[in-house]
Amino acid sequence: MRPIFKTWLTICLLLPLAAHATNREQHLPTGFTGYTAKSSANATVVASNSKTTSKTVARPASSKAHRKAPGKIATASLAAANKQSSTVLSRAVNVLGTPYRWGGSSPSKGFDCSGLVKYAFNDVSAVDLPRTSSEMASGHGQKIERKDLKPGDLLFFNIKSRKVNHVAIYLGNDRFIHAPRRGKSVTIDTLNKPYWQSHYVVAKRVLPKEKTPLQVVQR
Repeated sequence: MRPIFKTWLTICLLLPLAAHATNREQHLPTGFTGYTAKSSANATVVASNSKTTSKTVARPASSKAHRKAPGKIATASLAAANKQSSTVLSRAVNVLGTPYRWGGSSPSKGFDCSGLVKYAFNDVSAVDLPRTSSEMASGHGQKIERKDLKPGDLLFFNIKSRKVNHVAIYLGNDRFIHAPRRGKSVTIDTLNKPYWQSHYVVAKRVLPKEKTPLQVVQR
């Protein structure tokens, strides 16, 4: 009877241990493959052998693609803004020599100062300018200091008047393009001339603000 008793006692002692081990296995996550995820951005892979245990941090491929996407989107937005400025300047320069005509706003009929500006900005959907230079100066765009001028900004002057009555498009390097007056044609002039310096009033930026590239911090 003593061997049978020993066998019975052994079984009684091992059953709780077996049940405990079974419960532990049931708590393992479904699809467990030998790694423990610390966050959505990285995972710790544990490789074990009889002698050493090593840990390697790996990032999923989708994380790398996600880091590049914001930069690409921001670069595309910046290129679009530069393209708008280039479009405005190209349209204005392409009509150099077109005769001045009061109320004119096309190459075939001629230009006055504000007509030239309206024509140059015609393809920029985000900009809807009024027809006269005084209206353009009073309620549109952001005021810009002369030292901060960029191509595509509008320059406003007061000629024989205390109010703004002339507008031009800044080209860069202190030069601008405009339709001066009767008897003249669309031409390029410079802000360095004393005449224009004495009649200069303000500059406005009406093109959409350029977007700066997004900076992604890698951890």
